[in-house]
Amino acid sequence: MPSTSLPAADTSERMARMEHVARLLDSKYRIPGIGIPVGWDSILGLIPGVGDFVTAVPAGWMIWEGYNLGARKRTLGRMGVNAGIDMFVGSIPLIGDLFDVAFKSHQKNLALLQAEMQRKVENARRKEGSHA
Repeated sequence: MPSTSLPAADTSERMARMEHVARLLDSKYRIPGIGIPVGWDSILGLIPGVGDFVTAVPAGWMIWEGYNLGARKRTLGRMGVNAGIDMFVGSIPLIGDLFDVAFKSHQKNLALLQAEMQRKVENARRKEGSHA
């Protein structure tokens, strides 16, 4: 497992990049008239056989970044399950397109990583407090 002691600025920059990518993929635009947020994952998912596999690449990158940030295997596994569900269910014509609009796997994975990073910060504070 990689070092879990990345400088806070580096971790913050990585998280900011993932937030940007998750927003682009899951909620950058709104469907006119009804206001439902969609992103490139939903738009590219309309291309049969291609779109869902293309958006699996940034999902894999987010999992890799989570690994590099020291996320637990449990969190990485949950992220992988979300990405797999998105890719496989999203590849079903029509039903998968509607599923992509609702599921928003990249934002789910971002939330998992944010919670994981918060947990790490709280654990580090507890350790510092116990050594004082």
